[in-house]
Amino acid sequence: MLVRVLLADALVSGAVGVLQVLAAAPLAGLLDLPAAGLRITGLILLAYAAALVWLVRRTALPTGAAWTVIVINVIWALDCALLLASDWIAPNGLGAAFIGIQIVTVLVFAELTFIGLRRRRQVSV
Repeated sequence: MLVRVLLADALVSGAVGVLQVLAAAPLAGLLDLPAAGLRITGLILLAYAAALVWLVRRTALPTGAAWTVIVINVIWALDCALLLASDWIAPNGLGAAFIGIQIVTVLVFAELTFIGLRRRRQVSV
């Protein structure tokens, strides 16, 4: 389960990253978000997706690496929430929903990764 969750996280992160990098200007107009911020976070998502793919291709998935993925996802959610609560950006309703969906998505991946870790631990005991 853990590997499938991490691959799904990589797929979703990669897809959103590609969208944000290649369509930053149209998205910026649609969401009232800065195009540069969309591009930068898109590149970060692409790097994160590549790191996840590299991680799951290893012969053994270290527990510490899975915990790192959980922490990164929680930090991403907190950063998104902070961004929405701040006056650094002024997204329209669709932009706020776009960020809100990212918050929910990464928290779900964090929880599923935790569940995968727990199941792996139960199997190995």
